[in-house]
Amino acid sequence: MAKNMQPVLKRCRTLGIEPSVMGIDKKSRRNPGPQRRKQSEYGLQLNEKQKAKFIYGVMEKQFRKYFELAEKREGITGENLLSILESRLDNVIFRLGLADTRRQARQIVTHGHVLVNGKRVNIPSYLVKTGQVISLREKTATADWMKNIVEANSTRSVPKWLSMDKNTLTATVADMPKRDDIDFEISETLIVELYSK
Repeated sequence: MAKNMQPVLKRCRTLGIEPSVMGIDKKSRRNPGPQRRKQSEYGLQLNEKQKAKFIYGVMEKQFRKYFELAEKREGITGENLLSILESRLDNVIFRLGLADTRRQARQIVTHGHVLVNGKRVNIPSYLVKTGQVISLREKTATADWMKNIVEANSTRSVPKWLSMDKNTLTATVADMPKRDDIDFEISETLIVELYSK
C-alpha cells in the first residue's frame, strides 16, 4: 500500500499548514522566505488539493473517489467533500482526542482497538454515520498508553458533531460534520475547480 513518508514539518512548511493542524506541537526552526514567484491559478488549486490530502492522509485514487461521492450527494460539492473527509474513522478518533495525530489514529484503528456499535472496525477510511457509537476495546480503554494519550489531549476541544463521554471514552456521532466544523484554513472551491477541468 502507498504511504507518504515525507517529514511532516517539512511538508507543513511547503503547503503552508500550521503543524498544530496535524496534532504536532513542534515548530520548524527554519524561517520560510518570501515566495519569489507568484503562483498560477492551477498552482493554487493543486496546493489546496495536496493540503487536504496531506492533512487527512489520503492518496490520490481514494481522494478522487471521495470527490466523485461528494458530487453525487445533494448540496455543495466542496462542502460535501470536506464532510466526507471529516467523517473518516481515523479522523474521528483524532478529533475525539484518542490519538495525538491522524497517523497515530490510523494505526490505532488498523490494530483493531476501535469499535463501532460494538463491532470491531479496522478500516481507517470507514465513514461514520449519524447515531453510530464509537468506543474502544475494554482492554485498550484501560491501558496506560491510552490513558496517557487522553490526558495529553484533554485540552483539545471535541467538535459539536460528536458527543463524547470522557469517563467511558465512548462517543456518539450526533450529526454529520458541517463546513463550520473544519478548524483549519482550506479553500474547497479551488479543489472543485481543479477537478472540474
